[in-house]
Amino acid sequence: MTTNSLSRLAPCPRTPNCVSTLAPPGPQHMDPIPYKGLRETARQRLLGVLRRMERTTIVEETEDYLHAECRSRLFHFVDDVELAFDDKAKLIHFRSASRLGRSDFGVNRKRMQQIRRDFRALST
Repeated sequence: MTTNSLSRLAPCPRTPNCVSTLAPPGPQHMDPIPYKGLRETARQRLLGVLRRMERTTIVEETEDYLHAECRSRLFHFVDDVELAFDDKAKLIHFRSASRLGRSDFGVNRKRMQQIRRDFRALST
């Protein structure tokens, strides 16, 4: 992973509406998503997962970084999902956070768990 892509994953705020692989151990921390093979293959697979998600728009993509906006069904609040590839370690680091409010009722964690499951399903 380049320093640039890692540095783009901002720390989670103190509010409980964010999860990140870079957060310290605790309720905001999640493990990165492992991948095998070429980064580009994993990136295309991850793009496929994101493109199939309802109310999700990919707003930026580079060779080692993806940024998507996910809108809630009812009020259309925006959550930011950022993913950075660490090709040396074969890991996808991420941050998923609500732009507004304090609580997200676990939506960001559930979203990243679903992305992990869908990514793994496409890997087999």
